[in-house]
Amino acid sequence: MGRLFGTDGIRGVANVDLTPNLAYDLGRALGHYVNGAGRSVVVGRDTRRSGEMLSSALAAGLTSVGTDVMDLGVVTTPCLAYVAETGEHVAGVMVSASHNPPDDNGLKVVSGGRKMDDEAEERLEHLIFQAEALPGPTNAGLGRIQRDQAGVAVYREHLTAAAGDLLSGLRIGVDAANGSASLFGPALFESLGAQVTTIHCEPDGTNINTGGGATDPAALAHLVRSGDLDLGFAFDGDADRLIAVTEAGEVVDGDGVMGICALGRLAAGTLVEKTLVVSVMSNDGLVRAVEAAGGRVLRAPVGDRHIVEAMERSGAMLGGEQSGHVIFRDLASTGDGLLTAIQLVGALRAAGGPSLGELAAQIPRLPQVVINSAVRHKDQWQVDPLFADAVARATARLGSRGRVIVRSSGTEPKLRIMVEGEEPEEIATIARELAELATARLN
Repeated sequence: MGRLFGTDGIRGVANVDLTPNLAYDLGRALGHYVNGAGRSVVVGRDTRRSGEMLSSALAAGLTSVGTDVMDLGVVTTPCLAYVAETGEHVAGVMVSASHNPPDDNGLKVVSGGRKMDDEAEERLEHLIFQAEALPGPTNAGLGRIQRDQAGVAVYREHLTAAAGDLLSGLRIGVDAANGSASLFGPALFESLGAQVTTIHCEPDGTNINTGGGATDPAALAHLVRSGDLDLGFAFDGDADRLIAVTEAGEVVDGDGVMGICALGRLAAGTLVEKTLVVSVMSNDGLVRAVEAAGGRVLRAPVGDRHIVEAMERSGAMLGGEQSGHVIFRDLASTGDGLLTAIQLVGALRAAGGPSLGELAAQIPRLPQVVINSAVRHKDQWQVDPLFADAVARATARLGSRGRVIVRSSGTEPKLRIMVEGEEPEEIATIARELAELATARLN
């Protein structure tokens, strides 16, 4: 059987690929792995219809091996991670497929506020495949399920303390993608003194990540521009990502957010090790801007786990991805869209006057084309001789003028092709030709 865990946990179509039986087996495996008898695992979910089914099955598996469950209900992934790290819990599981469509769902295991490493996930997989044979107690030895919002309240206090009065008086648009941030974002920002206008904050279980949010901020851009708002925040389904929108309706992605925050910290002398960690997909314009200001930029493989590992090795406290997953390691162990929004406003306030659009303009962008090709054999692109040769030739063609990055998605059956360079027409042609070849060769 293939590996269950991708770059962001176990994902698939709910009740097809990701079944209640699999969630139950993960619960049994996790409880056994953490020696959880008499101990507690915290569980949360996003707004998908399948979340209740899967979290219930997961909780049943955990309690069947004697592990208690603290069920937080609908929360953001960063909230789940924060509660798991700061409370008396041995692990946490978030039931969410993040930015994926409503039919998908996922199981993301965290320990110490972070995703488990590859070795731990491999051990969990081994236990999942023998879950039925794992021993379990009876009667008084069974785990209990509790539903308590105390940990969520502590998380809100954490964000409130980080914000202070930064948001007071701002006119903010919020697009929560009909996901977890619907229950957190608007109320939080209003409590901090902002005037909030919302869109896609009415989850019904089937509309998460549809027509809005961090992966599709066009509606928010129109809202901010037409409503004469100061800026806008778009989150994904579980609110670990943030995409911002300027007063003019221009989109500021994760690269722009990181650039603004990094330049602000460099100016204040607070960018630890003068270092920003980004993924290989981040625009080289961001790298040039930070280096020109006296900082350094380290690149890591795609995936927040790799970003965090590079941050820990280098001592950096700021890092993230173009997708909007930004990590302030001095404040949180994982990316948090709500915290990122607060930190971005902090950078605006510290700059003393420029608008978000003016600060974003300080981060130049090289033309970049990204094509997500749906292919059946996404992991075979390096061993297919024709496709691998085409990638090598495209890389040689661009030379020092650009980059070609090809990687298989860790969350979807797609091959992600990114071409960056100084000539828009040239990189568009290269990306299109590679995508067409991928479709022909890898299906």
